[in-house]
Amino acid sequence: MRLQTVLHAIFPPACLCCEARVDTDFALCAACWAQTPFVLGTACDLCGVGLPGQSASGGPLVCEECHTIARPWSHGRAVLHYAGNGRKLVLGLKHGDRAEVARAAGPWMARAAADLLARDPLILPIPLHRWRLAQRRFNQSALLASALARVSGRDWLPDALVRARHTPTQDGRDRTARFANLDAAIRAAPRHAATLAGRNILLVDDVMTSGATFSAAAQACHAAGAEQVCVLALARVARDT
Repeated sequence: MRLQTVLHAIFPPACLCCEARVDTDFALCAACWAQTPFVLGTACDLCGVGLPGQSASGGPLVCEECHTIARPWSHGRAVLHYAGNGRKLVLGLKHGDRAEVARAAGPWMARAAADLLARDPLILPIPLHRWRLAQRRFNQSALLASALARVSGRDWLPDALVRARHTPTQDGRDRTARFANLDAAIRAAPRHAATLAGRNILLVDDVMTSGATFSAAAQACHAAGAEQVCVLALARVARDT
């Protein structure tokens, strides 16, 4: 008898959201899948937020927010809206030590960013400052980047970017304060700067709110000579959320 079969008999696979029995590991039950707010259909080409009721027949669309903010990256994608089960999954990964969420998200992210992965990018996670990493014990963005690299077969580099300074939490800050808080906070690690030169980069993070963190990381990649920078978030916070 296979070890996995034995383990499933003792510890049956459970839904990531409600813990109901499912057939495979790292899965959602049918009910939770239907209630999970995946970004489907038309979405902003820069931040990945869904644009219901709009057609992309004339080319890529850009949301109102991205029309008003300069984005230092070329394209952006998101898997989930940060609401309901989407928020539950992100918080479970980020604060609940639920690394299995990242395993499940690997294929989801690969589908959402299929066109960006076709450009053979180097996948980079958004870095945590060493103090926060010591408190949390893991970087959730690195778990997501690793899962995406595993599924897509693309290269990834977990420590290509570093937090040059410790920044207070972004929670409760408005858009202007978020960008100010992250200004020059991220840079390329000196030993990896040459690796980024001339490469297409895909930045991965768990949540995109204002885009301030992605902006700081994208600017660091460009400063190191990256050819093109794109971004991918597991979840996107809509302006009215």
